[in-house]
Parts: sequence; C-alpha cells; structure tokens
Amino acid sequence: MPADRARRVVLLALLTIGTSLAPVSRAVAQGTDTKALLASALAGESIPLLPLTLAAADPALTADSTFAPYRERRRTLAWADSIIGESFESRAPEVTWVLPAALRRLARRNPGMMPEPDHLGQAVLASPKLKRVPDPLRTSLRQVTAFSGGRFAMVPAALSFTRDTSGALRAELSLVLADTRNGSVAWRTLAWGLGATPPEALTAALALVLPAEIPPQ
Repeated sequence: MPADRARRVVLLALLTIGTSLAPVSRAVAQGTDTKALLASALAGESIPLLPLTLAAADPALTADSTFAPYRERRRTLAWADSIIGESFESRAPEVTWVLPAALRRLARRNPGMMPEPDHLGQAVLASPKLKRVPDPLRTSLRQVTAFSGGRFAMVPAALSFTRDTSGALRAELSLVLADTRNGSVAWRTLAWGLGATPPEALTAALALVLPAEIPPQ
C-alpha cells in the first residue's frame, strides 16, 4: 500500500475513534450529538482554519440586553473568529492551524491564484446531509490549501445563539473538516455550549469539541 494512502487510512481510523470517544450522552440529552475531534490524528498537519461567515440569533434575542453588543454582524464574526482560533491553537497545538488573518494575507499576496477566504461560500457545509464538498467550494478549498499547505481544511460553517430553557445563552457551532483532495467530509459536528454571554457560550461549545487531553497515568 502506498505510504500516502496508508497514512490516510490510519488518519481516518483515528478520527473515527475520536468520534466514538466524544461525550455524546450529555450532548444527546441536550438535543445535539457533539463529536469530539481527536486532534492527535492530525498531528504535524498544516490546516487552514477558515473564517466564519454565517452567524445568526433567535429573534427573541433582539431585545435582550446581554446580546446587544453582538448584534452587529461584522463584530460578531470578528470576535467569533478570535475565540475559535485561540481555542484550536491552545487545545490542539499538535496541529499547525493557519488562522483567518494569515489566510487573508496569503490571498492578498497571491491575487487571482488564491481566493478570498471570506467569500468561498463555506456556510453551505452547515447542511448535515452533505457528505462531499460541492463545487465551486471544493475547488476554492484546494486553492487555499495549495498556499497554506496540507490536505485538510477546517470550516466553521455556521454559528447560532438562542436562549436555553434554563435561561442561559446557548451557542451552536457547526464545524466541518474537509478533505480537499477527494472532496469528502472527513468529520463534522455541531458543538453546543451554555454561558451567561455569547463568548462564554461559544467557548463552552469549543471545549466540548476540543476536550483537554488526559495526561498518561
């Protein structure tokens, strides 16, 4: 078996194992099956972490004073990108994550060859029925990885907020790991988290999908 193919088989097997180890029971009780990412399966990889382009809130939050600072779309996307990037870098340091700011710089340096990362149409991947990345998004992701390095792309596809029955804010973040070579969805999850503020809820959601590793005994 060629080395690249063998490595791919091992990587996908580890991702599957990571899915089975996720704290699913608690998530199911909340109506969302969150699957943890086993980042060690991607150790040594360079993976672009695309910017978030879709953020929405329950209409009931429009008059909510807690949510007031986050009603402006650009501001919401900016702080969400910051929290997502910091969480991936701190909780999965074995992977080289190429964050949105770096991707934008690459696009500016390579006009016409690398597409703008904020305008790829990546929100389409929020659909749980998609098993493959549709074109032209697949082509765009391949162009991105051609400059950022690596084979996979991590896509925060959509972020939403609502008020939980307990009164806390609930964040739900759709995440997709796309294989840019064959166009398959290698992994996806809908992470959820509760908090007093949107940043707290999003941070809690990311902690669920990127659990801290347990040191060996």
